[in-house]
This record gives sequence, C-alpha cells and structure tokens, in this order.
Amino acid sequence: MRHVAPLEPDMEFSTDDSDEELMARVTARDSAAFERLYDRYAPIALGIIVRIIQDRAEGEEVLQESFWRVWTQAATYDSEKGPFRAWLFSIARRQALDLLRRRNVRPQAARDESEERRYEQAPASDAAVPDVAEQAIAAQQVRGALVRLSDEQFQVLELAFFKGLTRQEIAQTTGLPLGTVHTLSLIHI
Repeated sequence: MRHVAPLEPDMEFSTDDSDEELMARVTARDSAAFERLYDRYAPIALGIIVRIIQDRAEGEEVLQESFWRVWTQAATYDSEKGPFRAWLFSIARRQALDLLRRRNVRPQAARDESEERRYEQAPASDAAVPDVAEQAIAAQQVRGALVRLSDEQFQVLELAFFKGLTRQEIAQTTGLPLGTVHTLSLIHI
C-alpha cells in the first residue's frame, strides 16, 4: 500500500467522518475514503498481524491483503453487526492465521514488544483528535480487562487469539483439562 499525503481541507469529507460514513464511500469506490481508513487503522492492524506472525515483512504483506479485502468486500460490511475497526481487525487476524496455517508453523512468543507497541499506539499522521482519543480509550479498556484475567485465563486467550490454537491444542499445550479450557474460553473478558 502506498503512503498517502495528509488530507487537504478542501476534500469532500472532513476528518470528523465516522468509519461507517467512510465505508459507505468505499462501497461506492471512493479511493480517498479508503486511504483515510488505511491511514487511520493500518498501524494498529499491523501491530496485531506482527504479534501473530512474528515477521514484519510478511506482516506488511498480510496488511496489504487485509486492506485489499476491505476494498473488494466493502459491500459486505454491516455496521449493525459491529464497528468497522472490529471487522477490519478480524479480517487482519484471519489473514495472519491463514498465513501461519499455510506455513504450517506456529508463531513463537514475542521477543520484543517495543515494535508491536509502537504500531499499536501510533496514530495516523492526519488522524482526527476524537478518533485518536477513542482508540486510546478502547486500548486502555482492553489492557485493563487483560490485567484482571487470571494467569490461566490470559494464557488461554493468548494461545487462542495470537497463536490460533484450538481449545484441544490449548489443553495439550498447557496440560489443563479440556473442560477447564472451554470454561476459561467463555469467561475471558
């Protein structure tokens, strides 16, 4: 994906446009609205992808494929089912896990979280202050919820989300009974 210069004030939409408004424009093939969504969410999506596959170069390819799917499948987005960012992040996560399955390799534990955190926290250069604030609040709420999890709950969540393991694989990896893994999976956050 090419880097896009910040939006000019005379463009046909403002920095206050919601994700849903931008997606409506993307569905109508408005590339400027697509670029705005890319600038807004690419750093966060890349952080998720890199955390899963542990490779920055491959992560950038997965990011490009994820946004290609947003462009080609824009009409399938339904704001009543959830916010755009959740839809995008689920696409990015599935793409990353698909890459792992194609390689038939499980990711290794993160060696250095500094790069990952930089992508999670870096707002787009032209991001609107309300959008950045909303993302920061949501990220803080997630971190707060994660801190409240027991060690077992956190481990099950991490193995399922970031490593793509099934509940049975989690039980084998952790030595926990399968029923316990099922229970821990249901009470995560």
